[in-house]
Amino acid sequence: MITHFADFRLHTVSLNGVRQFYNERLGFPVAFESDREIRFQVTRDTTLTFAEAYEPVAPAHFAFEVPYSAFSEVVAYMKEEAGIPLLRWPDGREIDEFDESGAGINVYFRDGDGHLLELIAHRYVREDVLPPCGPLKVMYLREIGFPVDEVSGFREWMSRTFGMKLAKVYDDFTFAIGGTAHAIVVSKQRRWIPIGMLSLPPRMTVTFGVGGREALARIRELVEGEHILSAGEDEVTIRRGDYPIRFAATDVPADIAARLNLP
Repeated sequence: MITHFADFRLHTVSLNGVRQFYNERLGFPVAFESDREIRFQVTRDTTLTFAEAYEPVAPAHFAFEVPYSAFSEVVAYMKEEAGIPLLRWPDGREIDEFDESGAGINVYFRDGDGHLLELIAHRYVREDVLPPCGPLKVMYLREIGFPVDEVSGFREWMSRTFGMKLAKVYDDFTFAIGGTAHAIVVSKQRRWIPIGMLSLPPRMTVTFGVGGREALARIRELVEGEHILSAGEDEVTIRRGDYPIRFAATDVPADIAARLNLP
């Protein structure tokens, strides 16, 4: 049903600063720009949107999947071409191999608003399915963090309502997975690694892509009784806790996770 993250919308205190970081340094093309908003085309199927707001910004955490075979090249670009400092773990390392078999590797960095970004690569992900985009060679937006008061209730709602699979199920942390989209359901009391950043609930709107209008019609049935913010022919937006969550009909294949060899 859910295939991917179609858009991720955040607030910023500086559109110019956002443009300099995401367009000029990370190489994301500008898809739309006004005096109050800017949108970047991260991949063919995913955009990243910032709206300027006169208010403090609570940092979000999100991660981009890049090809495992190109990870070293991407990290070199980040450090040498883009000039973006990588965050260090307490023991001083910048790169983390988080699987004993070496199947996973990642780095973290921050933007001008303090958002915690991650580049992550997995050996098992097929690299011939989605084209790598830009100098970071992004294949898809893999993870977005959802800090919540009560992890079990939020994850069970996502699993029960939308059929999202659960992984790494702990009291304070769980992945809720639909297609390539990994929602990190995390307790507000659990800090983000590697720098122990507080898990504040960001002002964000997450758009999940679903496989066409038929799938969206099913979503509309499933969210009856929820706090519905808007509904149209190709989208429906609800509010759950701190977050507006939007569902949009797209043409991403329903079997995209299987094509990519995701577990």
